Amino acid sequence: MQRIAMLGSGFIGRFYADSIQGLRSQDKVVSVYSRSEKNAKKFADDYGCSHWTTDMEESVAHPDVDVVCISLPNNLHETAVNLCCKHKKAVITTKPLGRNAVEAKRMLEAVEKAGIFNGYLEDLVYTPKSLKAIESVKNGAIGRVLWAKSRETHPGPHSDWFWDIEQAGGGCILDLGCHCVELNRSYIGKDIKPVEVMCWADTQVKPIDAEDHAIALVKYENGAIGQFEVSWTFRGGLDLRDEVMGSEGTIWINSFLRTGFDMFTTGKGGNYVAEKAESNSGWLFPVGDELNELGYNHMFNDMFSAIEKGTPPKETFYDGYVVNAVLDAAYRSAKSKLWEPVQLDIWRGRVGVSKDSHLVEYDADHYLVKEEVTHYGAKKLILKLKSTGKIVEKVVE
Repeated sequence: MQRIAMLGSGFIGRFYADSIQGLRSQDKVVSVYSRSEKNAKKFADDYGCSHWTTDMEESVAHPDVDVVCISLPNNLHETAVNLCCKHKKAVITTKPLGRNAVEAKRMLEAVEKAGIFNGYLEDLVYTPKSLKAIESVKNGAIGRVLWAKSRETHPGPHSDWFWDIEQAGGGCILDLGCHCVELNRSYIGKDIKPVEVMCWADTQVKPIDAEDHAIALVKYENGAIGQFEVSWTFRGGLDLRDEVMGSEGTIWINSFLRTGFDMFTTGKGGNYVAEKAESNSGWLFPVGDELNELGYNHMFNDMFSAIEKGTPPKETFYDGYVVNAVLDAAYRSAKSKLWEPVQLDIWRGRVGVSKDSHLVEYDADHYLVKEEVTHYGAKKLILKLKSTGKIVEKVVE
């Protein structure tokens, strides 16, 4: 059993508490900190917390607390992490780790110096579809990964602090791109170094200082390309999609907007449909088990099981730091309109990785370009002569 201090009583804190107290049926939120006394009391009543407070350190240091879960605005993450280090408490934090890689690096170094357990709550790599797809890629189902694309778009976040660039650290790139970058890393290989980023970003709809729409390409050292599309301007709900293209296959994932559950209603029977849904009438796309589909259940199971085994979880502060470094490069590129290098002061993956060969040998004299069976039954081979580079075709009877 893990006894948790929840720092933050809002939207994500409640999602986390629903999962923590609903999955394993043995973990318990025993303390909640909120900047609002009213919200702290309400959260404590709703989740049966024995302790609530408006003093962050009081919650972290509480003698009944084993693990601190940070579900606070981005600008408060480092303060909370430092308190966990001071009181030697295991810490898990919502994404992004920091507002930038400098903050993230300080937090990574702090927890490692303190010797405390650290987990990065990147829920979307834990969705059932993502877990199966990532395992399939690792097992070679689609061959060499060439391109991984992740998309997260919706009408915008729920709380006021997200829209304040000082508190949040950025707009949709930081809020949503952190999910996409880590998903793409999981497919391409988290030991493969991201080297440079090209990004377009703009503020198209919202009256804010940060970007509300962005698209970026991330080059990896082995020649693979990652792509993310993020927006706070998308209308119609929460759109989570991934595409992974490999030399031997392709994966398409639609995680949320279209799940195979369609419903029409006049809107008389209920209100909540799914996260970021914009309507409760007409044709709707409800989510059967939102906590599970968004990966929260598998994520907390991994975190708490790792604590009990004394091993690192799948996602640590180091992963959060790498993600922040990639997003920093995206922000620089959006301003410079150039490919910008990913600046990683700490890199623990493979080094000196060369681009994988794209040449597939057919025989001693030829490389294989393509093979197919035509509509009239003939098997055709497109080949490249090794000696001259000439492209030829051959029909196999």
